[in-house]
Amino acid sequence: MATVLLVEDDHVVRGAMLRSLADRGHAVHAVGTALDALRRVAAETPDLVVLDLGLPDLDGSDALRMLRGITDVPIIIATARDDEQTVVRLLRAGADDYMVKPFTGAHLDARIATVLRRVGRASRTAQPAVHEVGELRVDIGERSATLAEQPLALTRKEFDLLAYLAARPGRVVSRRELLEEVWRQPSVGEDQTIDVHLYWLRRKLGESAAKPRYLRTVRGVGFRLVAPD
Repeated sequence: MATVLLVEDDHVVRGAMLRSLADRGHAVHAVGTALDALRRVAAETPDLVVLDLGLPDLDGSDALRMLRGITDVPIIIATARDDEQTVVRLLRAGADDYMVKPFTGAHLDARIATVLRRVGRASRTAQPAVHEVGELRVDIGERSATLAEQPLALTRKEFDLLAYLAARPGRVVSRRELLEEVWRQPSVGEDQTIDVHLYWLRRKLGESAAKPRYLRTVRGVGFRLVAPD
């Protein structure tokens, strides 16, 4: 059984999908707007999101980009749009799978199982769950971080950023890589999101860009996490 967030504005379709998934043992929560989806994901982390593209408040492709900014849970696109260009664009933007309506509940259930199985295999073959750099300790499994044995109060994305860098100590990581691997967004132009999150992360680590300890900027290239000298 999985906890599924269903994002679908059509009441009839939403009701049918909700009943079908519930009958197959899933715990399903349904919302009808992108804003409600973002709120729900931020408050409660589901195992998987099924996302429609034709939402009333925001196009689903923009919703996907925003969801990828706050979570890495699997996302299956469910829509009537079937042109190849859209499919490729959304998969590259962070969708884990893509289904074209209409489809049966059994088909959706099978896709959910496949995606979750793939994610489970990836997590089992992932790098060690705990990374230590100097007095900094990042526990991936517990989603917690400490500095000199003191807990760090990090937002979800601050932790994701720190964890990604901590898994690659000393290595320079480019902005493009961070956008694609942490934010699950295509790298287009200069994105200030990274700078904002690095600013707050540095403050919580007790440092600044002018006086770095752990987070070092390699000008024109990217960033790296190192133990203080």
